[in-house]
Amino acid sequence: MQFLIIGDVHGCFHTFRTMAEKNWDKETETLIQLGDLIDRGKNSPQMVSWARKLSADYPNRVHFLKGNHEHEMQQHFFHEPNPNWLRQGGAETIRQYENEKRDCRDDAAWLSRLPLFFESSHLYVSHAGISEVAQDPMAEGSEFGILWNRSRLKNIGKLQVIGHTPRERPIYDATADAWNIDTGAAYGRYLTGVRISGSGEVLEFLKVETDERDL
Repeated sequence: MQFLIIGDVHGCFHTFRTMAEKNWDKETETLIQLGDLIDRGKNSPQMVSWARKLSADYPNRVHFLKGNHEHEMQQHFFHEPNPNWLRQGGAETIRQYENEKRDCRDDAAWLSRLPLFFESSHLYVSHAGISEVAQDPMAEGSEFGILWNRSRLKNIGKLQVIGHTPRERPIYDATADAWNIDTGAAYGRYLTGVRISGSGEVLEFLKVETDERDL
């Protein structure tokens, strides 16, 4: 079984759909999206709707992971108002939900239950990676945790694939054996996917320019 891993989407539904429909082989590949489905782009409700449908239709072949934006949305709806999320795209996301007449709180509950990582024998996928200095990498609110980390990555003995920090192109960290595939789709650049073999070998990178309908 191979893996198709897709980077940060940030509401770029049309772009993501193009990537998945053109490149994902449902018979031979597990599809993994590494977090930040929402905010910034124009189509967060549509993106979450389709993510939920894919997850229901292919429960053993599709894995959407939690990113820091999902965590921030969760904090806003289920703990206390979160002005940081509202400033970082949350206010616009709420307006999109109102325009679509879709239940934002229900989607927030679904997003809050997403796993923090996907792991196989040779591969580890998460939003921001395992930090060398994190005392508890799974602490969702920690700046060194798996949702927020921007410090040096730890080599965990298998390939890591992460996003979170936008780059102009996919960047490889040889010391940590880690690829960052966030290429800023919501900033008008492009969405990156990477095809990985079952043994953890990078087979190819895939690129879809951001659809204008998402910006």
